[in-house]
Formats: sequence, structure tokens, C-alpha cells
Amino acid sequence: MADRVVPEGRRQRRRPTKQGALLSEELIVRTALHLIGQRGAEALSVRRLGAALGADPSALYRYFRNTDDLLLAVADELIGRAQQGWTLTGRWRTDLRAIGLRVHESYRANPQAAVLAAHRTTGRPHEMRAVETILGVLREAGFPDGLAVRIYHAFVDQALAFAAQDAAALALPPAARAADAEVWQEAYGRLPADTHPHIAATFPLLAADMRVSGYPFALELMLDAVAALRPATAAEDG
Repeated sequence: MADRVVPEGRRQRRRPTKQGALLSEELIVRTALHLIGQRGAEALSVRRLGAALGADPSALYRYFRNTDDLLLAVADELIGRAQQGWTLTGRWRTDLRAIGLRVHESYRANPQAAVLAAHRTTGRPHEMRAVETILGVLREAGFPDGLAVRIYHAFVDQALAFAAQDAAALALPPAARAADAEVWQEAYGRLPADTHPHIAATFPLLAADMRVSGYPFALELMLDAVAALRPATAAEDG
């Protein structure tokens, strides 16, 4: 794509696409997300998107400057989906836990897109709402501004790092995923106690735990650390 985006007020397509839908930013993003799930990064091409939408590929320039602009919109959509149907409870720990788990699950549900987008800063409405919400939770819980910002930074980086890692694993071809899982049995399960006593002693627990994401436990560790940093004068509400 080239930098030919049309101002929002002039974007409306007058005729439906071949599928009978009016072209819109929402439809393009939803279609791009679906195609990325099928084809990965190569789905982000004007030709493929135009064909999937039943529209002239040049029409996409009315909504997005280039494919990177579209990718940022896709990234913002994942953040928005994490926030759908959820409201604050007023209990800081409950709310941070819910936000973290929801973001993590939104990326895991769209692993191919997550691999491309988890590290991006969108500057778009859904991301802005998430930033505002998290900072609001922390400030209203009594954390001073400087500490609230540092906690926000660590909290979001942890959630996105685990989301990206877990999504990358889910995005692997099925044979590769199965091979990775088998390593715990075939390699670690065969290690003798005389050379690797700690692995041998904990192996059944280790193999079982490595089958699932470490994020929920890591999140609880972070929330424990955040609680320890909370000013003693703050009212208990977490």
C-alpha cells in the first residue's frame, strides 16, 4: 500500500462489495485478522485483502496508508477484544488480574496475528482505553504516580511477553508443536539422577507444568510484588 489514505469523512464506499457488504475499516480489519489466521504475514497484501473483501484493492487506500497502518489496526482490535464485556470491580488486584488474563487470552486466540502485533504500540482507541484503565486502577488504589507508571510498564510488558511467546508456540505447525511437547518426555524424562538430580526428582511435576502457560502463576507473582509496594496508608480493597 502507499500513503494515500482518505480523510474519515470521505471514506464511505457508495456501492456494496461483491459479498453485499459496505466496505469499512471494521470490515477490513476483521477480514485481515481472519486471513492472517490462515496465512500469517503474507495475508497482509492489497491483492489478497481485495479478493477476500470482493472489492477493488485500491479501495483499501481510503482507509489505511499502508500495510503497517493496517497491522496497527489489527493489533488494536486484539486489545479491544480483550476488553469486550468486562467492567471494573473497584478491587485493584481483581481488576489487574482480569486485564492481564484477558489480554493474554485474546492474543492466544489469534496466534498468527499476535506474533505480528504483540510488540507494537498502536496509538489507537482500544490501546488508549487500556492504558487509561490500568493507570486508573493503580492510581485509585493509592499508588503514587511515579510508581503507578513503573508498575504499569512492568505489568503490560509481562502480559505481552507471555502472550507473544505462547502465541508463537500456538502458531507453529502442528507437527512442530507435537515435537516440542515430546522433548520433555524423550529428552528430559531420560536424564539420570546421578547427572541431573534436580530434573530427575521433579520430572513428573515439571513435564506436567510445562504443558500449560506459565503466565497465570507469573501474574500472581507480579501481583504479590505490587501488593508489597502498595503504600501502607492505602485502604484495603484488593
